[in-house]
Amino acid sequence: MSQAKYAKGNYSTERLPLVLLAPIVSEKATMIADSLRQIAFRVADDATKVDVKAAVEAMFKEQKVEVASVQLLNIKGKEKRFGRFIGRRRNWKKAYVCLKEGSDLNLAEAA
Repeated sequence: MSQAKYAKGNYSTERLPLVLLAPIVSEKATMIADSLRQIAFRVADDATKVDVKAAVEAMFKEQKVEVASVQLLNIKGKEKRFGRFIGRRRNWKKAYVCLKEGSDLNLAEAA
């Protein structure tokens, strides 16, 4: 996939709302947000860094959010037992979005 197709806002407007699934609200995510200016999101399995950056900037454009960088993690689903049967939770993807200096993202205000 080439970066040229994403140059200067050349995104599918139907796809961007489907990239960010939910913010991750946990103790670790709150500590990272306070110290490193990063926000954690659960994202679509096929999302790329460029997709996540464009989706965050598009969804929070009222707050004038600018993204500095994005880190993606693939989280493996846990193996669970149901009596003698072994099952598995599904895999999912997490994104840490680092904001530029001067940008601030308030998730409570955006809702």
